[in-house]
Amino acid sequence: MAAPASAAVAAPVAPSVAAGYSHTCAVSSAGALSCWGGNYSGQLGDGTKTNRTAPVRVGSASWAAVEAGTSYTCGVRTDGSLWCWGSNNRGQLGDGTTSGRTAPVQVGTATNWAVVNAGDTHTCAIRTDGTLWCWGYNRFGQLGTGDPADARTPVQIGTATSWATVSAGYAHTCATRTDGTLWCWGDDMFGQLGLGTPLTYRAAPAQVGTGTNWASVAAGYAYSCASRADGTLWCWGENGYGQLGVTGGQQPSPVRVGDATSWASVNAGFDTTCGLRTDGSLWCWGNNTAGQLADGTTTHRYAPVRIGTDTTWTNDNAVGYHNCGFRTGGSLWCWGNNANAQLGDGTTTQRTSPQQVTLPS
Repeated sequence: MAAPASAAVAAPVAPSVAAGYSHTCAVSSAGALSCWGGNYSGQLGDGTKTNRTAPVRVGSASWAAVEAGTSYTCGVRTDGSLWCWGSNNRGQLGDGTTSGRTAPVQVGTATNWAVVNAGDTHTCAIRTDGTLWCWGYNRFGQLGTGDPADARTPVQIGTATSWATVSAGYAHTCATRTDGTLWCWGDDMFGQLGLGTPLTYRAAPAQVGTGTNWASVAAGYAYSCASRADGTLWCWGENGYGQLGVTGGQQPSPVRVGDATSWASVNAGFDTTCGLRTDGSLWCWGNNTAGQLADGTTTHRYAPVRIGTDTTWTNDNAVGYHNCGFRTGGSLWCWGNNANAQLGDGTTTQRTSPQQVTLPS
C-alpha cells in the first residue's frame, strides 16, 4: 500500500523504505537490505520468525528497492530479479505455492522487473518493457485479470506496454500509464476506484476520468490519492479518519486536497496519508491513533499537518500505523506505532515524533 518502488538499475540511486502492518524494511544507498519489527510470518526475511527490535541485514545481495505488504515483503534486486517472502496464504509471493517463506524466494526467472508494490494479500509489478503483472488474492478483482480467480504466479494485465507506476491497496489497485492516464480496479465499496458511482467491484482496469496529467498514485486501505503534473493533490474513497485530506464522508470521485500546487508525491496506508512537497517538507493526515502524524497528539486530522520544520525529506517514505522516511544524506527516521518494535529504535515505545534509525552497514 506504499508508493511505487524505484526502478531497478545497475546500482541503487536512492534508498528505499517500506512499512507493513508491524514490520519495516529498508534498502540503504549502498544496496543493503535490512528488516525489523514483527516477524510472525517470516516477513523480515532473515530465515526465522523471531521479532527484531533493531534492523537486521537480510543476506548479502544488492537490492534496488523494497516494498511491504501487510505481513509479507517483496523487493527488486539490482540485477532486475524479483523476490518475495513472508505470508503466502493467497499466493501473494508469486512462487506458485501458498507456503509461507522466511527467506526471499525468487518470483519466476525474469530479470527485467522495474517496480513492485504489495497490498494486503495481492502484489503487482511492472517490467522494464512497460507490461503490468499481478498475483495473489483476487476475490474483489484486485488483480485486474477480468475474473475473480486467485493467481499464485504473475499474470499479465491486458496487453498494454505503457504502465508507469502501480500501487496495491487492501483489495484494490491503481496505476498510471506513460500517457498520464490513471486507472483503478478491484473493490469499490467505498468509492476507492474514483469512478463516480461506487460499485461492488471492477475486475479489470477502468480509467479514472479523462485526465492525462496524473503523475503518481497511492492506494490505501479503502481509498486512493494521486498527484498531478501541475502539483495538485487529489484523493477519493473512504474518509472516516480524514485520510482524504478533506472534511465529510466518503468521496466516489477525486476531490482536491487544499489549494497547494507544490505536491511532489503521495503515499497511503491504513487510513493515514502522507505527501511530499517540492520544498522537501513532509505532511501527513488522517488516522493518528498511534501518533503517526507526529504532531504530538493522537487526534485524527482532516487536513495535512506538517511533520516538523525539516525541508530535507525525500520521496522515499512509507505510511501505515507507523511511518518512516529518508532525508537527504541517507538518514532514516520512523515514528508512530511501535508495539512490535517496527520503529527499529530497540524499544517497543510508541513515538509521536520522528526517531532516527541506524541501519547496518
